[in-house]
Amino acid sequence: MTQLAPIATTNAEPRSIGCIDAPVLRERGQREVFCGLTGIIWLHRKIQDAFFLVVGSRTCAHLIQSAAGVMIFAEPRFATAIIEERDLAGLADLDNELVRVVARLLERRPGIKLLFLVGSCPSEVIKLDLARAAARLSSIHMPAVRVLNYSGSGIETTFTQGEDACLTALVGDAAVAPADLAPSLVVVGALSDLVEDQFRRQFAEMGLGEVAFLPPRRAADLAAIGPSTRFLLAQPFLGDTARALEDRRAQHIPALYPLGAHGTEAWLRAAARAFGVADDVCERAIAPGRERAKIALAGHRERLAGKSVFLFPDSQLEIPLARFLSDELGMRLVEVGTPYLNRQRLGEELALLPSGIAISEGQDVERQLDRCRAARPDLVVCGLGLANPLEAEGFTTKWSIELVFTPVQGFDQAGDLAELFARPFMRKSKLKV
Repeated sequence: MTQLAPIATTNAEPRSIGCIDAPVLRERGQREVFCGLTGIIWLHRKIQDAFFLVVGSRTCAHLIQSAAGVMIFAEPRFATAIIEERDLAGLADLDNELVRVVARLLERRPGIKLLFLVGSCPSEVIKLDLARAAARLSSIHMPAVRVLNYSGSGIETTFTQGEDACLTALVGDAAVAPADLAPSLVVVGALSDLVEDQFRRQFAEMGLGEVAFLPPRRAADLAAIGPSTRFLLAQPFLGDTARALEDRRAQHIPALYPLGAHGTEAWLRAAARAFGVADDVCERAIAPGRERAKIALAGHRERLAGKSVFLFPDSQLEIPLARFLSDELGMRLVEVGTPYLNRQRLGEELALLPSGIAISEGQDVERQLDRCRAARPDLVVCGLGLANPLEAEGFTTKWSIELVFTPVQGFDQAGDLAELFARPFMRKSKLKV
């Protein structure tokens, strides 16, 4: 059995610096974000034998089809069970309708092993009990198919919270790991297969060969969770998932998030310390990737250093991205906005932000636009709905949703992450020519 080191409550950096105790401007007004259904676009690619059935309107169907770029002859592993007028009028039994739709779906797609019923704004408004529907469908189709449910409603959420709700449902369905099992590591957060494979190799080089990822690529590979489980968050927007894991008595390993050379090194070292990996073994495992990342970042730093950046709240990636932009690319932070600020999960990141910057939580979009216009930053990171109007006003913008859809975690993606911020300036310089 591996000897576990006590998990430190902080990273190596002192917590009395940066923005750990900085005041936060909390805004509650009109927001500009996608809804939680958007998470299906990357989750259905990740869990290869899962299907996501949205219970919603035609608008829900159009959203995920357009976001995924689905062609008419494609067969993606998601669909929408349309709530029709007769359903809203009470002329149809929605539970029986779902039983019929799911039976037809599973007959057509026999490879599906895990089915998610995904709630939407319409299903929540009419108080449709999808938890009960999922339990009923599970009893019908078990053991061939497991049926879970979560809400992707955009009424009170930003779009990455769909993944948080999905993974929380998976934790609830996971087997309970006995307390006397050998300690195990679970990496939490949907990563591209390429990035996951890279991390597996790096963990193996540190002697951590048995590492599980949540969500898994196959439903049957869902890791058991219990007191012997220690977990690393790969994404900062998984607060509910982290709480569900801790309810199972799993232990969180605090760390920076694996963005850039510094963030990835700190993330890997946090795991190494938690599992008692010797410093020299850890250094040998991470040194080659770290040096590749630094080389890849050098050219982008020359282009971006000293430029100011304003981050609108969108994905909840904003705090780690701000640390990366400031610490590794030398950019000047004007305002860092985030839909929700979880100090418990972002403490290490906040400690490395420059003191004195403006941090905002939530959004009153008109007021935030006024502050952005007054500051005239060199780069604005924002959602699609704001980018084009700001470009028309002469601002240089970066679509924040691209940072979620693109593989950006890890050493070998550090240069790609930096290029996403350099590209708007490159585009603008070509347009001027």
